[in-house]
Amino acid sequence: MANNMTETKLADTANEAAITQDALAHLGDGRLAYVKPIRSEDVANMFPQAPQIAPGLTLFALHAADGTPIMLTDTRESALASAWSNELEAVSVH
Repeated sequence: MANNMTETKLADTANEAAITQDALAHLGDGRLAYVKPIRSEDVANMFPQAPQIAPGLTLFALHAADGTPIMLTDTRESALASAWSNELEAVSVH
């Protein structure tokens, strides 16, 4: 019987912690951003206005929490500085 009660409590906790996809998409809107390394070959897809860049380079993109690209730079530190200057809390993704 104790197992059933434990399972019920776990199920209730899981239901309370559920988050909708829409809520997840807007998590951190306006204050969170992420820094992601990208290959120079992928720049044109994310930043169509960017000039042509030599292939084989690792660059760093700063994105809003919803995935919108904000800026592109050649160093992680520059991306973090841009986030800081725009009052965004930056996290790194791999």
